[in-house]
Amino acid sequence: MDTFYLLLGGLGTAMEPMNLMFALIGVMLGTAVGVMPGIGPALTVALLLPVSLSFGATGSMIMFAGIYYGGMYGGAISSILLNTPGETASIMTAVEGNRMAKRGAGGKALGAAAIGSFVGGSIATLGLAVVAPLMVAVALSFGTAEYFALMVLSFLTVSAAFGGSVVRGLTALFIGLTIGMVGTDKLTGQVRLAFGVPEMSDNISIAIVAVGLFAIGETMFLASQRINHLTKAEKMKGSVWLNMHDLKRCFRPFLRGTGLGFLFGPLPTGGAEIPTFLSYTTERRLATGEARRDFDEGRGAIEGVAGPEAANNASAAGTLIPLLTLGLPTSATAAMMLAGFQQYGLQPGPLLFTNSAELVWGLVGSLFIANLMLVVLNVPFIGIWVKLLAIPRPWLYAGILTFATLGIVGAQGSAFALILLLGFGLVGFVMRRFGYPLAPALVGAILGPLAEEQLRRGLMINQGDWTFLFTSWIALLIYAIAILSIFGPRVWALARRRKPVSL
Repeated sequence: MDTFYLLLGGLGTAMEPMNLMFALIGVMLGTAVGVMPGIGPALTVALLLPVSLSFGATGSMIMFAGIYYGGMYGGAISSILLNTPGETASIMTAVEGNRMAKRGAGGKALGAAAIGSFVGGSIATLGLAVVAPLMVAVALSFGTAEYFALMVLSFLTVSAAFGGSVVRGLTALFIGLTIGMVGTDKLTGQVRLAFGVPEMSDNISIAIVAVGLFAIGETMFLASQRINHLTKAEKMKGSVWLNMHDLKRCFRPFLRGTGLGFLFGPLPTGGAEIPTFLSYTTERRLATGEARRDFDEGRGAIEGVAGPEAANNASAAGTLIPLLTLGLPTSATAAMMLAGFQQYGLQPGPLLFTNSAELVWGLVGSLFIANLMLVVLNVPFIGIWVKLLAIPRPWLYAGILTFATLGIVGAQGSAFALILLLGFGLVGFVMRRFGYPLAPALVGAILGPLAEEQLRRGLMINQGDWTFLFTSWIALLIYAIAILSIFGPRVWALARRRKPVSL
């Protein structure tokens, strides 16, 4: 019952006029960037980090969550009408959705995507409200050993989940850990890695790191690709409203997709790609009758849109469980939201539910409202969203770079901050150019100092005896999961390659 009352209070917070405005801005921006290939929610949140300082912690996080949800739905629009996924989570939606659009059923595909996103997001948000307090109750018993193990788990799983190589992920993590060490040591007061520069003695702002790596670096990388995204869109034919027959076909895919998305969201798999792929393959395997014919004949099966779209929004809600309760990001956008908490001096974890309960439950309540806004506001504006693809890429990239620079100038107010911003932008560009993921670097910069603090505090309590790290069965379990995240996929891949010997 406590959870129910807390959720009601969160809905009340989310329905305050200013917070409603932030939610509306978030879903509109998220949908817009989701439609445009390459400009995803993570980059958008990074871009808004400096500006959001004046919004307050609750308003900023509500807006960021709206961007996350809106990006998932916006990717479906370009996937269905242009066969160009705006987000990687919408790749599977493009398969059947674009086929439906080509046979004149694009409206139904967009309707299934909208309702699927609403169902998946709403059910998963309810699951978040139920599961999060249970995880908090467990996490409140953690000591320094358990918290350090959690940091190690975050470092290794994020490094393994992002990018095609664990080595590259760990290299990016090392870069982030090095950035996190710059500045004054909180325990000894010694200045580290500042190289005699006074401005670096007070640590490097996470906003500069995030905007430089993601907004500047990613934009420079996209501009260097010379990719022409101006593809002719299919005309949206037919009504977006689903009849009873369509809803009957979508009902089970909605539920199955929601279950897969909510299950895989908290896991360090790098985003919603895996649950959406599993949802599509599940629907294709279970298809019978009319659905089987639509799949086999290439007509476009509505089940192949409904399931993955429910899965990606449910995954977004699931991602917030480890972020809010343990401070562990499992996607690039979650890492950017972690940076958002950091710039307000907040550390996600069990104490966040005690010290900032209004913020946490207001954020959870806003997810229900954001889902409703996506359905009510986005479907009538589909034509406008598609027209965003006509914006010349040079204008778009120049606008992002200008906005990012002005945001840092307004927040930091120093020329040295711009030098750092450009430096991190170049680092981000080089990393993306050679296939190094950016998320582990950001996670290392944010969680590195916290991991060091927990380790050194534990060593002080235990008089320098480092074996305290391995005396807790919870810590040992967390280490085992971390090791499994590194070596598990490799062992599984080797096992699949081995062919059974015929006798």
